[in-house]
Amino acid sequence: MFSARRRIRRTAPLVRPVRLTLIAGTAAIGATLTACSGASASDSGKGAGGAPAHETKISVNLQGSGAAPGQPVKVTLGAGKLKAVTVSAAEGDALTGRISADGRTWTSDRPAAPGTTYRVEAKDTEGGSDKAGFTTAGAGKVNKLTLAPGKNTTVGVAQPLSIVFDNPVKDRAAVEKALKVSTSNNTEGSWGWLQDYSGKDRVDWRPKEYWKSGTKVTLDADLNGIDSGPSGGWFVRDYRTTFTIGADQVVKVDLDRHRLALKRDGKTVMDVPMSAGTPGGEKASWRGTAVLMAKEGTINMRSETVGLGDAYDKMVDSSMRLTWSGMYAHAAPWNAAYFGVANHSSGCVGMSDANATSLYQQVRVGDPFEITGADAKGTVAEGNGYGAWNVAWPDWQAKSALK
Repeated sequence: MFSARRRIRRTAPLVRPVRLTLIAGTAAIGATLTACSGASASDSGKGAGGAPAHETKISVNLQGSGAAPGQPVKVTLGAGKLKAVTVSAAEGDALTGRISADGRTWTSDRPAAPGTTYRVEAKDTEGGSDKAGFTTAGAGKVNKLTLAPGKNTTVGVAQPLSIVFDNPVKDRAAVEKALKVSTSNNTEGSWGWLQDYSGKDRVDWRPKEYWKSGTKVTLDADLNGIDSGPSGGWFVRDYRTTFTIGADQVVKVDLDRHRLALKRDGKTVMDVPMSAGTPGGEKASWRGTAVLMAKEGTINMRSETVGLGDAYDKMVDSSMRLTWSGMYAHAAPWNAAYFGVANHSSGCVGMSDANATSLYQQVRVGDPFEITGADAKGTVAEGNGYGAWNVAWPDWQAKSALK
């Protein structure tokens, strides 16, 4: 800035101060734009060349201490052009946004979250700046979720992304739009909404076909500020998970031949006799594709937990969970007389101790168990574990809220 006390030779008209006023809601906030000049205080109401100055007003759509969450922040300039707008939260990340083509409006990419204090800083192309702020109303009810698979894990080729919500989700389209899946090889896939075995709302993302080994997957669930509906409540945080697809492994279970085979990269690395569920009733096994949900090791299995009375109460080794309804692959030495001969269990796929141990050591969560044969009570349901692979691809796509 040149000092007003210095003698300056000027060959062009003086640039006079311009006054900028920011308005957040209905409250006006003043800011002064000052160019390099030797103007005196008596010149302050005039623009360049002595023309009358003008006021530029900015309005923010959200105001006060109880602003409605769940909508984008919009900053509008009355005249001139915006250069930059920053909307930062007292706790959390700043809201990114875009300036319109005419330079008059800035709109955030994401909605304002509930119970959050935001600070708005705006700059125009004339060099003026000012600040405003608002606080959104708190969430009356909060929705949370359970996400699988876990972060930084390596899983099998059939593992879906699966989200189970604590509360019902009525606005499924809004939620699904906030769920962004990216893969290292542009894998084709789709979200599908279903009811979890627990009765809760759930959405899974599965590829059109099994994942390719080595694929890296990232989910960004930008849910903070999304209202899931009247009975569901607000999401008040974002979620992120990453995982990698392991070896191409498939377990083949043939109910008719009473055999189980493990195939890796298309080659059979294990083929053993087994005995599955007794056909003709509730003790029969499920058919279709089940996905290994968990390797639970040695656990107590009681028939009462799956509605089969007091038929058994055993400590069972090498337990590999396949469904929520209680179907496992595991060691079953008490059933050795039926291995490779007949299906004679209470619904699980049983093997010798040695074979079950070997399988347990080689498989990983997310590996598919493809179960075929006539001795079954039906097909694994999509919500009974990860049964989405039993739904035809067009039918699965139709389960998306954005179809």
